Amino acid sequence: MRTVSFVADNQLRLLECGAEFFPALINALDVASAEIHLETYIFADDAIGASVKAALIRAASRGVMVYVVTDWIGTGRAQSGLLDAEFRAAGVHHRSFNPWFRRGLARTHRKMCVVDRSLAFIGGLNINDDMISDDDSRSVLPEPRWDFAVEIRGPLVAAMHRETEAQWLRLGSLKIKVRWELFRETRILSRAGRVGSALAGLVIRDNLRNRRTIQRATLRALGGAHKSAVLTTPYFAPGRKMREALSQAALRGIDVTLLLGVGQFRMQDAVAHSFYPKLLESGVKVVEFRRTQLHAKAAVIDDDWATVGSSNYDGLSLFLNQEANVVIKDAAFATTLRGHLERAIAASALIAPEAFAGIGRLERIWYGMAYFLYRNALRLATFGRYS
Repeated sequence: MRTVSFVADNQLRLLECGAEFFPALINALDVASAEIHLETYIFADDAIGASVKAALIRAASRGVMVYVVTDWIGTGRAQSGLLDAEFRAAGVHHRSFNPWFRRGLARTHRKMCVVDRSLAFIGGLNINDDMISDDDSRSVLPEPRWDFAVEIRGPLVAAMHRETEAQWLRLGSLKIKVRWELFRETRILSRAGRVGSALAGLVIRDNLRNRRTIQRATLRALGGAHKSAVLTTPYFAPGRKMREALSQAALRGIDVTLLLGVGQFRMQDAVAHSFYPKLLESGVKVVEFRRTQLHAKAAVIDDDWATVGSSNYDGLSLFLNQEANVVIKDAAFATTLRGHLERAIAASALIAPEAFAGIGRLERIWYGMAYFLYRNALRLATFGRYS
């Protein structure tokens, strides 16, 4: 089991929603001079997708080596085929992750981009319009989907480049010797000088050596918390260890707040609600974000620990899919992220323990049934690892 490998001297910038993320991403693509690696779960056929696609094609036309990985399910079978044809015609290298489930049930849910081995982005934003529902292209949201990404300069970019390079190679058919030589070359070339002060580490989740790395990083931070913990996720259905860690932190006096997305999937909401009684009883504050779709996967613990990335606190992200987060130990970054989370909490609905205790019997039965079905489906999909 791997732990987080932190590197110092990084410069980090928090980007909120597509209004900040996409201009920064497209600008980086437009000034790229050598190489681009981009991974995303969804690459939509909308205005945002067209803008990013055009920037990637412009880069390829300048002679930049451009590599794009999209998930076959997240992007869609038809859209994946169209993207592949258009990218290939323009000189952009493209691969779909796990078409027709040839590699099992796992999806790549990672959202990363590395440009010229000197600048990187990581977070929860897909390549899609954040005013359009990501599960129904006909549904316009009342506000932009709420999410974060982090722009990174510094030594951590080397680790991100190695990971995106390795992902590209894994999806190909190169021989082991060629893969190793390319990996060695990447390690030699991916060096960065000092550009900032933040301590940060890349944490990924896969089904090999990194099965529990992201969860373990959060559990360690919760276990060592002294004052507070704020976590936000659109889909809340973690395993027993994570739920117990949240409750235990609250019971020992830590101010624990869960900011959860609701209203997108009825089944998911019911599963999350099945956990409310024990969480509320232990003192965890549960807050529901109802203004628009919440898509952020982030946390701040105490004054200097933070994480942003693609991993939800649910069974799919923690036990099945490929995910990528950045974990940051930096007071300034943690303060900035905490400010965004606290403003969202102030504009959301706090679940009162006494009010939730008064829900009807039928609702309780429905919540229990939803969790029973979810738990058993995930146990099958993860070969019993979800509990």
